[in-house]
Amino acid sequence: MLADGQHKTVLLTEAVSGLITDTDGIYIDGTFGRGGHTALILSQLSNRGSLVAVDKDPEACQVANKNFSGDARFEIVQTSFANIRELVEQKQYSGKVAGVLLDLGVSSPQIDNPARGFSFLKDGPLDMRMNPEYGLSAAEWLSIAKEGDIARVISEYGEERYSKRIARAITRARLEKPITRTEQLANIVKEANPAWEKNKHPATRAFQGIRIFINKELEDLKNVLPDILEILAIGGRLVVISFHSLEDRIVKRFIRDQEKGQHIPKGFPVLEKDIIRRMRSITKAIKSSDLEIKNNIRARSAVMRIAQKLV
Repeated sequence: MLADGQHKTVLLTEAVSGLITDTDGIYIDGTFGRGGHTALILSQLSNRGSLVAVDKDPEACQVANKNFSGDARFEIVQTSFANIRELVEQKQYSGKVAGVLLDLGVSSPQIDNPARGFSFLKDGPLDMRMNPEYGLSAAEWLSIAKEGDIARVISEYGEERYSKRIARAITRARLEKPITRTEQLANIVKEANPAWEKNKHPATRAFQGIRIFINKELEDLKNVLPDILEILAIGGRLVVISFHSLEDRIVKRFIRDQEKGQHIPKGFPVLEKDIIRRMRSITKAIKSSDLEIKNNIRARSAVMRIAQKLV
């Protein structure tokens, strides 16, 4: 399904079928993107159901208002999904939400638009912010960041083994000329990277790391998962689609910890029946089919996890 003629929504039917348990329920689409999941969710809700979507990106919110404003069951709010709990509490929905969907990462329109500065394949201003009106751009951060901080970000968030070499090259290059364009940064990284991975641009990991840092993607994910648990109704579902191991690891560990229950010191006299387990996995991790990957190469790294609130 194409939401706007450009963006192919990954794991569309699998995500929505795993999310909806009550057609009259209240649902949250924490990452509207271009509305692929939103459209299918709304098609399956009754007139009593409702869907609140959020997105940092003002362009995504414009698409939402254009395509869904006529549906009284729908509302779009421009904010980070990290603020979902606050939003839900304002609406007095806390403990009543039937399901929350998070489709992590960047959308195809963001990547494919050179003006957004996400892509190393197309030259554009080095921005990378999902909300261009908030925070430092990638160019601004790279102009002031210490070499050690750049290396840490590229290593920790991009999982780049040559992070120190690349950081050194960036700090040297900026002394000669400000780094303000994506092609400029990509070339610096490419020249500093001594070992290119097969079928992967040498700047891939560095760009990923800087993007994740600029948008606080992992920080927001870690913070929102406990909040989602609190706003869900008993029996409510959490559905998360991740696109790299750093995201998926956070989600997997969170669900696992909720399944295990609170930590009990060894030898402490507590019966198994008294351990509070707040969630359970609905299924094993779900990945895109071969057919979906064939039709959309960006689906190849997608991993979806579904959990249900127990108490």
